[in-house]
Amino acid sequence: MPNIYLSPSLQEWNPYVDGGNEEYYMNLVADAMEPYLTASGIAFTRNSPDMTLRQAISQSNMGDYDLHLAIHSNASGEANAGRNRGTEVYYYPTSAKGQSFAETLATNFSELYPDPNRVKTIPSTSLGELRLTKAPAALIEVAYHDNIDDARFIRQNIGEIAENLAKSAAETLGVPFVQP
Repeated sequence: MPNIYLSPSLQEWNPYVDGGNEEYYMNLVADAMEPYLTASGIAFTRNSPDMTLRQAISQSNMGDYDLHLAIHSNASGEANAGRNRGTEVYYYPTSAKGQSFAETLATNFSELYPDPNRVKTIPSTSLGELRLTKAPAALIEVAYHDNIDDARFIRQNIGEIAENLAKSAAETLGVPFVQP
């Protein structure tokens, strides 16, 4: 049975432009993914909101996971707050499986995100969940939570985002995607 580590954001201090925070909404996405993963025969383990990032990475590395999926939403930074939109999917540049997973996530997510041209994959050597995990990893920033339209997209599409991410995991793992 394929096995995935789900790592929704641990950043409760990262506020959405119109209320709530990154940790809360990304955990809702992970919650909504679980029935799809179970129906598709994919075992999973999740981090816990009370963990640190170091603990989540350690927990992932202690298991025998086929994939590690970090689920985040993005923010532009003070100078550009609210100006950016889109989805970014990161992978570690020397991980062929991580890159393949990231490309599958981006391809499938472009079918969901309102502007498919704003969905892209990006190699990164700086993100711990890509650099320090044993399993092939991807980190998705589903949209910019400091942009009112993107924050609304996230909030209004929790279930669809979860289904899309679970479908990408099943496709990457080579198992049929099954509706719960």
